[in-house]
Amino acid sequence: MADTDLQNQLDRMRQDWDERARENARHYVATGHELWDDDAFFRSGETTVAEQILTDVTNICQGKSPQDMRVIEIGCGAGRITRALARLFGEVHAVDVSGEMVQAARRAVAQFPRATVYQNNGHDLTVLPDKLYDFAFSTIVFQHIPSRQIIYSYVREVHRLLRPGALFKFQVQGGTIDAGSEDTWIGVSFSDEEAVEMAEACGFEPRYRHGSGDQYFWLWFFKK
Repeated sequence: MADTDLQNQLDRMRQDWDERARENARHYVATGHELWDDDAFFRSGETTVAEQILTDVTNICQGKSPQDMRVIEIGCGAGRITRALARLFGEVHAVDVSGEMVQAARRAVAQFPRATVYQNNGHDLTVLPDKLYDFAFSTIVFQHIPSRQIIYSYVREVHRLLRPGALFKFQVQGGTIDAGSEDTWIGVSFSDEEAVEMAEACGFEPRYRHGSGDQYFWLWFFKK
């Protein structure tokens, strides 16, 4: 993909998500409700962390105390998951392409001084402090990215920042329908074989996978 095409896609992603955030940020982050009150919205984030992290501590923490861990969240939106992560881990560094979403996420974690939210450029993590991280997480995010190149870029960036052996747990679109590069809601899909190819190309061991063929295709990529 040419640099101008990539930049056009990134600009469109940022603009579309800013527009969605202005319209109804919480709905576009979690479409289960049109209107979310604070308690229900943040409780749904706690539920995600309970289901996807607290049940998987052996892979995620690898013997470390969560309070001693520095973690990355990609696509934090309005801070639904970020706030729950901040209750569990010692440091949380979260990014989102949308400045509007970033403002909402910063409000969500205002009482958590070790959680920091950054607006990034939509395809890399150069905005984060150049340190080693113990875990990276992303949920219901890559399903909206319209470019395989952008997703690969994120995976390579996570590899750059994770300590050896650490886990990147995330979802991609596993369904078979792609809306095309103009759509920033339905992203590109990955088959099981394509997910393995991506892991190996980016320096990860694809140890586990769950949900191939489904919208919520979970991947466990361990840094070699």
